[in-house]
Order: sequence, then structure tokens, then C-alpha cells
Amino acid sequence: MMPIINDVAIQYLCEIDPIFDNIIEKYGLPPNWSRPQGFETLVRIILEQQVSLESANTAYRKLKGDASELTPQYILNFSDTELRACYISRQKSVYLRELSKAVLNNTLDFDLLHKLSTEDVKSVLTAIKGIGHWTAEVYLIMCLQSPDLFPLGDIAALNTVKELKLVDTKEDVASIVEKWQPYRTTALFLMWHYYLKKRNRSFESIL
Repeated sequence: MMPIINDVAIQYLCEIDPIFDNIIEKYGLPPNWSRPQGFETLVRIILEQQVSLESANTAYRKLKGDASELTPQYILNFSDTELRACYISRQKSVYLRELSKAVLNNTLDFDLLHKLSTEDVKSVLTAIKGIGHWTAEVYLIMCLQSPDLFPLGDIAALNTVKELKLVDTKEDVASIVEKWQPYRTTALFLMWHYYLKKRNRSFESIL
């Protein structure tokens, strides 16, 4: 599997849109971000929905505590009160339980996901309550290293494109991003990199 940040993708993007040259000149190349495949990572991505990465990381660390790993049964053993004490909302508690049940009843088999097409992985994941397109796409990007995804539901990436390309709407962004095929994930990493570097923040510390 070719890494998301590779010479072919970078050269292609720089040739079709000078904005990428500008990002690289200012901040260099981003890392080849990735996360391990499996249940624990998907739990973390659910916790990251609609909150800052820092807040999600606090909830994740509190939830995990001293456990060597998060498992579906581990999650199901928590009461509502205990999950609230981990800074997890009632809604996300439902989502984590639904995910845990899907794994335990074999509705979701992480070992099979890498064998499926991108669209099939999305279908499998979004069939579980609480997993929408953003969550499924981030799992595909970070865990399965899908090379051509750009989740328009990602606020950091969306706002960065708006800023750099001087556009105002999600529709404008979608039109621009469409032109970055077949390396939209590489473009996404560069947008994340710009967003974080400009704010002097590190993504690695919370992976």
C-alpha cells in the first residue's frame, strides 16, 4: 500500500493547483498520519465527532483508564453515570454501545473491512447507529489509508479550503476538491497540516 504522502501524489497536486506548493513551501510536508485498524480507533473517532480533538482525547483517556485496550465488553460494562464521568454525552454513550453490540454479534468484523471497496466499507459502518459519513471516511483514511477521500464534513479541512481558495460555501469547496482526484486524501493531509501548523498545534500528540 502506497503511503498517502508520496512523490507521485505531491507532484500531481502541485502541478494542478499552486496552493499546494504554497503550503509545502511554508510548512513542509505533513506526516503520513495513520491509526491502527479496529474497535479502539473507531471508538476514538466517535468521541471526536463535533468536538475538538483535545476534548475527545480527554474523554478517551478517562474512558480507557488503566485498561490495556478498549474492548466491546469493556464499554458495555460502563453505566450511564460512569460514561458521563468520562465526559461522554448520553448520545455518544448510545453510539459506543451500539458499536460494541455490532462487534459482539458479528455485524461488524474489522478483519474483513480491508477486503471491501470504499463504498462497501462506508455502507457497513454507517449501518451502525451513530456512525455517519464523516466517521466512516475518517476510519477509511486513517486506518485503511484510502487514497481518494476528502470528507466535506470535516470542519478544519472545509474551512482551510475556504480560506486558501477564497470561497464561501461547501458547494464551492466540493467543486474545488473534485479536481484533486485521484489524490484527495493527500490533499486532505496537506489541508490538515496547514490548519495545525498555522495554529501551532500538533496532531501527533493525540493519535
